[in-house]
This record gives sequence, structure tokens and C-alpha cells, in this order.
Amino acid sequence: MPIKIPNSLPAASVLTSEQVFVMTEDRAVHQDIRPLELLFLNLMPKKITTEIQYMRKLSNSALQVNIDLLRVDQHIPRNTPQSHLDTFYKDFDEVRDKYYDGMIITGAPLDQVSFEEVTYWDKLQEMIKWSAEHVTSTLFSCWGVAAALNVFYGLPMINRREKLSGIYLHNRAHCTDPLIRGFDDVFYAPQSRFIDFPTNVIEDETDLHILADSPEAGVFLAVSPDGRQIYVTGHPEYDVITLAEEYRRDLNAGKNPKIPCNYFPHDDPNLAPPCTWRSHASLLFGNWLNYYVYQVTPFNFEHRVPEREMLVR
Repeated sequence: MPIKIPNSLPAASVLTSEQVFVMTEDRAVHQDIRPLELLFLNLMPKKITTEIQYMRKLSNSALQVNIDLLRVDQHIPRNTPQSHLDTFYKDFDEVRDKYYDGMIITGAPLDQVSFEEVTYWDKLQEMIKWSAEHVTSTLFSCWGVAAALNVFYGLPMINRREKLSGIYLHNRAHCTDPLIRGFDDVFYAPQSRFIDFPTNVIEDETDLHILADSPEAGVFLAVSPDGRQIYVTGHPEYDVITLAEEYRRDLNAGKNPKIPCNYFPHDDPNLAPPCTWRSHASLLFGNWLNYYVYQVTPFNFEHRVPEREMLVR
């Protein structure tokens, strides 16, 4: 089954051209099923690009998913038309009384800024706390992980001296958690951050189950004991060219960035990079939607989001 998105959302035409099965609102009204309701809080500056990246992954499922796009404030963006936000995005006041099956909170280019300096930090804290009561399972990405760890566990942001950028090999935990069902013992995933998520800190300071990590990149994937919060420190949603675009952007800005690790063939930025993470990215989002959302979410939203039994690990 497809994801259902607004008729005129730019992602619709892009995904259709890629033979990805999407369903517009007009067709969805004829479907006599209870689709999953997912809330997407997009904190990235290039919102249309981020929408397309995540929707590619969410569409690789047998489930029908309705998506509400959410913004954190009324900030006028430089990289997204204001008309796009006004047409497709909701404000928090429009959804605060609703319940959702799933939620995604993306990363943001704020990993060298303290939480207190973020103009929407108070509102974001409110949203994260709200998600714990109104969403069956919330997936946090990159800077969103750091924000959630601060809200739920009081962890400060740990900054790296140099940016972690590239494609890193991660080790799968030896357990039966369904979030990593089908994963190889080792797999690649993109990382792009100044934040550090050391395995020993997450083990010592939280009750999270670490499902994948790396000696170089630290924790990649972790989950709360009840499955209500999923933490993904990297960017499995990235397109094959995203890290190249970030590298050239920083190069043009005079930041003298290092070449992304294990990305360009022979570390030559003039060569096209291969995509080595697509299959595991699809598995991750598919497993999350199936096992952590669909299998446990209530059929009627009149009922509060249930306390779930701990999943087998």
C-alpha cells in the first residue's frame, strides 16, 4: 500500500516518476481501511528535499500511511517557499489535541549551537513531551536525537572537535529486536554531524537498548524499553548525492571540510559516489512502521495510546 500525500505536494510528482506508489487525497477517500496517521516535524532548512527523502523510505511498506506535515514556528525560511509552508504545513495548535500512530522529528543544522540558543527550543521541548503522550512511536533523527535525549534523560549535547561525515560501518546488536529484523551483522549508514553519541554514555546514562553502533561513529540506533522512542543518530534517508552537496557547500563557504569518509571512490570528489545503505534504510523504516507502529497502535483514537508490553530483544 502507498503513502497518502496532498495532491499538489512536490514529492508526489517526484516519487511517481521514480515508480514509487503514492496515493493522492482524491483516490484515498475511496479506500475503506484505517490507514496509519503519521506526523512529520520537519526541522531541516530544505524542507522539500527532506520531505522527498523520508517519503521514499516510508512508501516502501505494505501499509497505507497518511502524513501530516508540521512546523515548529512561523520562522520565514530561506530555502523553502513560504507558500509551500502555508499550503502544506500545520502549526502545533492544529494538532495538539490529536493522537498519532507515528511521528518523525528530523535533524536540524544546529549541532554547534546550545539548546538554549535555539529560538524554538521551548516549543520543541513541549512537542517532544507531547509526543510521549499522543504518539504510539516517535522516531528521532540526528540533532533530533540530541534534543530528545536532553528532554527525556537530561543529557547535554556532546560536541565533536571535527565533523563526522561519511558512510560508516555499523555493527548490529545480537538480539531479536524486530526493529533490526533482516539486518546484516554489519551495515553501512550515512553520518553527518558535530554531535557525539558515545556508546558508553548512552549505556551508563539511559535505559535505552542499543541496537547498532560503531567504533568510529558511536551509537547509530537505540530504542526505549517500551518502544515509544526510536533514536537514529545518522541519516539513512539521505540520497546518494546529499553528502557530496554538503561537502561542496562547506568547501565553497571556506570551511575546509574533510572529504566524507568511505564515500567518493578513491576519495576523489570528482567521481560519483555509490549508494551502499539503501537496503538497510528501507528495512529500518519498514520495520519501524510495521512492528513499532502498526502492530501496537490502537484502532480507535478515542482510546489513549496504550502502554505496550516490552518487545522481545
